[in-house]
Amino acid sequence: MKRRTLLATVGTVATATLAGCSSGLSEDDYDIGMTANQFRPASYTASVGETVVWGNPSSRGHSVTAYEDGLPEDADFFASGGADTESAARDGFWGSSQGRLASGDLYEHTFEVAGEYPYFCVPHEDGGMVATVVVE
Repeated sequence: MKRRTLLATVGTVATATLAGCSSGLSEDDYDIGMTANQFRPASYTASVGETVVWGNPSSRGHSVTAYEDGLPEDADFFASGGADTESAARDGFWGSSQGRLASGDLYEHTFEVAGEYPYFCVPHEDGGMVATVVVE
């Protein structure tokens, strides 16, 4: 095979392969993004009543799960997948991938009580994928 033909073929295959990897999300679609093992930004400031949107542009599956014991008094628990408790969110994720955000998925939560809301990604918590929303 001639060098030019080989390079054209490899370039076409690479382009087609990479096109399938795009999540389709832009940074304008969400407030907090996810990388392989981080939320970005790690600390996000919101106002009472604001809806915060998380987006997963990475190729890995993630979750958004509140640390139940760290929530402000009277604040609602939140987790992608709709679990009512941290334990249920963990069990649901490991049992049936409940709450898993695939590449391109969004999750949102409206914060009604001021305070700090620590949260984590179930499968990547041990790798340090933790963050905080500060509601003022």
